[in-house]
Amino acid sequence: MRKGLYSERWTLSLVFLWASLMPFALGQIRYSIPEEMPKGSIVGNIANDLGIELKRLVSGRARVFTSDGSEYVGLDREKGQLLVKQRMDREQLCGDISACSLSFEVILENPMELYSITIDIQDVNDNSPVFPKNEIDQEISESALPGARFSLGGAIDPDVGLNTLQKYVLQPRDHFDLNVQSSSDGSKNVEMVLKTPMDREKKQHHYLTLTAVDGGSPQRSGTVKIHISVLDHNDNAPVFNQAVYKAFVLENSAIGTLVTTVRATDADEGVNAHVQYYFEHAPASVMALFAIDTESGQIKVAGPIDYEKNKQFKIKVVAKDNGGLTDSREVIIDVTDVNDNVPKITVMSFTSALPENAALGTVVAMMNVQDLDSGDNGKVTCSIDRNSPFKIVRSLASYYNLVTDSALDREQISEYNITVSVVDGGTPPLSSKETLAVKISDINDNAPQFEHDTYDVYVPENNSPSLSIFSVKAKDSDWGPNARVSYFLEDETLNSASHASFISINSDTGVIYATKPFDYEQMKSFIIKIKAQDGGTPPLSTNATLKIFVQDQNDNTPQVLYPVQTGGSVVAEIVPRSADIGYLVTKVVAVDVDSGQNAWLSYKLQKAADRALFEVGAQNGEIRTVRQVTDKDAVKQKLTVIVEDNGQPSRSATVTVNVAVADSFPEVLSEFTDFTHDKDYNNNLTFFLVLALIVVSILFIFSVIAIISVKIYRWRQRKLFYKSANNLPVIPYYPTMYSDGTLHQAYNYEVCGTTDSRMSDVKPMRPYSQNTLVSLSRAGTVQRHLKEQEAGDISPEVR
Repeated sequence: MRKGLYSERWTLSLVFLWASLMPFALGQIRYSIPEEMPKGSIVGNIANDLGIELKRLVSGRARVFTSDGSEYVGLDREKGQLLVKQRMDREQLCGDISACSLSFEVILENPMELYSITIDIQDVNDNSPVFPKNEIDQEISESALPGARFSLGGAIDPDVGLNTLQKYVLQPRDHFDLNVQSSSDGSKNVEMVLKTPMDREKKQHHYLTLTAVDGGSPQRSGTVKIHISVLDHNDNAPVFNQAVYKAFVLENSAIGTLVTTVRATDADEGVNAHVQYYFEHAPASVMALFAIDTESGQIKVAGPIDYEKNKQFKIKVVAKDNGGLTDSREVIIDVTDVNDNVPKITVMSFTSALPENAALGTVVAMMNVQDLDSGDNGKVTCSIDRNSPFKIVRSLASYYNLVTDSALDREQISEYNITVSVVDGGTPPLSSKETLAVKISDINDNAPQFEHDTYDVYVPENNSPSLSIFSVKAKDSDWGPNARVSYFLEDETLNSASHASFISINSDTGVIYATKPFDYEQMKSFIIKIKAQDGGTPPLSTNATLKIFVQDQNDNTPQVLYPVQTGGSVVAEIVPRSADIGYLVTKVVAVDVDSGQNAWLSYKLQKAADRALFEVGAQNGEIRTVRQVTDKDAVKQKLTVIVEDNGQPSRSATVTVNVAVADSFPEVLSEFTDFTHDKDYNNNLTFFLVLALIVVSILFIFSVIAIISVKIYRWRQRKLFYKSANNLPVIPYYPTMYSDGTLHQAYNYEVCGTTDSRMSDVKPMRPYSQNTLVSLSRAGTVQRHLKEQEAGDISPEVR
């Protein structure tokens, strides 16, 4: 029969509510299926009905979520079909509620999407009417008058609609008719009505059959046997004092709590007026929760009452006297809800790692909150700590989303422990908490930072190659590869050379090395730029300026500029014997290309022919006499002057100064012919001897030719001169500053004579200094110390 029902067509209704509910509830759909479908049956295809691609169901890890954890329906992601996982019994799921439905959600991730699914479960006539007892024993007095009513327990059919109980049939009907009355809640009250009096003496026992029939197809029925025992005369039945009893009871009331009291009176006397109370055909579930005192009619709590399971009880109470006469009334007990259920938080989806650049409104977690209480006791408030960059947003009736509310920064806070608190509206309120640990994953949003923007580095010159001269450090607030810093030199040039030819840097440690020695005299300072770059994608970088100052070292020997030391001649300074004390002989001039105290020079005499005659200025290098010259002083003096800098260690140079003590040039000429000089001989002596022989030969030939030419020329001039006037007047010429005709210095003259005395010319040459004597090679040839200058010579005419 059930298989036939499964093969029947059933109606599928779809309702879409796109984006009108909440931003996170993308759609709602409703299906209708019959109960008792076998496992694996197809409920519907949500991929087609909701317009979701199958690959989205797979990539989004689509799954079914139910708040109570039941698994009646499953999802086939590959086909997008909802399948029956567990047999669904409408009567078990919904009881006597006619409209039975099962609601759940389908959740997708990345991004989070929520679809609400409702399945209406249609009733199938799979239950027959059932009486609480298989047999009913009824005692009726023979004096009962026609019209007397006797209540019978009704049958129970869990089905609804047409499939539930529709009518009763009583057989045989010799003495009784059947009276069926429908109550406001749809239940039926079945009574036997006495049609003709019974005579106990004729027939003491009567047997009847009551049949209950539903309206399903095929039709189902249930029967109960009725045994009637005819009693002796009792003509007044008990009567209740209320038509309907209504009472209230708090759920979780203690056992023994009085709910209400029913009372019936009997007009008879004696034993026939004694009334007792019973529950009439009460189901086992009611008998487990309530008990009635047969004598007093008090109804008390006998078991734990749960509002969430039963909100109302309807119990039929029978009052019966000793004569068997009865009366019945309905007791309606409403259960009052008590705030006894703690709100339950179910995390449906949760992202434990969130990038710090997550956009505002990014869904972190999707939660379902359930409180089984009703009214204010079931109203919940969901909240989190206000001092966090997150907030709670309600999506559907009992669904909440944890979303980002402000910007995240992993460098400030790398992990959040978010406590979600749910409080209901009961008195006192009940609450529950759920802690979610959200880790903030790093993105490359921080560039490396140097400790300083500019660094000053001092490096001594003449450093060794590969010397570590400095170390820089940059920190990156990011994490992992984004915080790994590498160091590079900016691609720039210095004096047309790349920085890499001067400086190198360890890309991992930031240690800076000199690639070659520095020379302070060539380069005193230079600037390079260092780049710190992290390992993020894309990488971020920061530059720092490195100012490198080369520190001077005493690596240069002083250089003597004067007197000039040459290998070809010896320069001598002449000191007259009449020189006074402090007479300036000469001045040694020297320089040091170093700087600072390394270039401070001092002068001193190393040795001299007579130490008492000369001294040198320690700071200015001036050589002066320290006493009068005597006849005992040697004509030639050789002074060695040491020029020393102030470096550590100090460096020095020496210079030899030749001094001649004499009043005239010829006096000292012979003395200086004996000066010996060092002479460098070339390794290729033979080559230079041959070259010298050739040059001398050529000069000899030209000299002979020149001499012959001069002889011929002079001979012709004398011949012309003698032909002219024999007596030429001679006018003596004196320089203006020596009117007495005496020259303080030796002068040379060139005299040109012609036949015309007016054109004769006397040309004085520049004099030699009295203080300077130049001695040439060992052959004794004297060279002039100062060359003649042709420009500016005086050429007076002699008339």
